[in-house]
Amino acid sequence: MADPARLDVWLFNVRFYKSRSLAAAAVQGGLVHLNGARVKPAHAVKPGDAIAFRRGNLDFDCEVLSLPPRRGPAPQAQACYRESAASTA
Repeated sequence: MADPARLDVWLFNVRFYKSRSLAAAAVQGGLVHLNGARVKPAHAVKPGDAIAFRRGNLDFDCEVLSLPPRRGPAPQAQACYRESAASTA
C-alpha cells in the first residue's frame, strides 16, 4: 500500500487547484472536508477517503482511488478519484 499523501498535495496533483498554496489556502479556510471533517492541509489522505469541496457554485464530492506521485496529465489525474453520483448530477 502506498504511503499517505498530504491533502493539499493530493488536491494539487489531481489538478483541482492550480497551485499547492491555493489548495492549502482552501483547506485552511474550511472549504475542503475530508471524510466529513474539517482538517488541516497536512492531513494524510489515503485511498478510500471521501473529499468534499465547493467548485464555483457547485458542490463536488469524490472518493480517493489512488495517490499520484506527481502532478501529471489530466487523464492520469482523473483516474485518481471517482466523483459521486450526487456530485455529477
